[in-house]
Amino acid sequence: METSVLLLVLGAAVIHAAWNALVKSGGQPWLRVGTVMATSGVMGWILVPFVPFPSSEVWPYILFSAFFHQCYFVGICLGYRHGDLSHVYPIQRGLAPFLIAIGAWWFAGDRLNTQGLAGVVVIGVAILSLAIASTKWPADAKAFGFAVFSGCAIAAYSVSSGIGGRASENVLSFIVWVIAISDLPFGIVAIALNFRRSGDNVRRHMALGVIGGVLTAVSFGIVIWAMTKAPITYVAAVRETSVVLAAWMGSRLFGEPFGRQRIAAAVLVVIGVALLQTS
Repeated sequence: METSVLLLVLGAAVIHAAWNALVKSGGQPWLRVGTVMATSGVMGWILVPFVPFPSSEVWPYILFSAFFHQCYFVGICLGYRHGDLSHVYPIQRGLAPFLIAIGAWWFAGDRLNTQGLAGVVVIGVAILSLAIASTKWPADAKAFGFAVFSGCAIAAYSVSSGIGGRASENVLSFIVWVIAISDLPFGIVAIALNFRRSGDNVRRHMALGVIGGVLTAVSFGIVIWAMTKAPITYVAAVRETSVVLAAWMGSRLFGEPFGRQRIAAAVLVVIGVALLQTS
């Protein structure tokens, strides 16, 4: 992976962790995620007139990605309702690299050398270790289940988006149409169902959601573009380093624990990224 691509994907990881922290920072995850997605979707539709219309070969990937994005949105809302950011986020993002590696190999023909595969495994294990050991059964069973569901959805839309971005004659067009079709419908429904139940802080929830919407659109665009320049699995694994930052944010913003185990996981993530970059 070229250094410039690596740095951009790491930047996308920081952005992704930030908007997830914004969602978790209040008591209305549905309204916040809805506003995030509505904002991102509006940005997509604003850009639609300025990009080429996707070809018929690309539309199945756009629709497939849009469907599994809906699954992911529901999963993160339910996960954050029942669990901590530093618990739910590592599971859903840590599970994804393993599933993406299988999907990218099976559907996209991406082959990993031994060192690259080792880097993916190190990153995935490190991320999952942030959450698995702290899971308390049966109290965290629901949060764990929704996080696993989200991880599967992430893998599905990542592989589909990566292949679609490569197949598109204009990757920006693909990114814009996926964002427009995926994000706006869910955002409108989530806001409509939860607006009245949000109390006096509705403006604050929605203001933070707007910020998150801008962040998620930028992050997604960077990642899909990077998948046209490097193996899908490599890009996905590096993007999931956002988990370490999210765990740190959880400890600083929400008083969630950040002990030796999480420091060790952070070190392993750095090692995994180094293995990927030098593979």
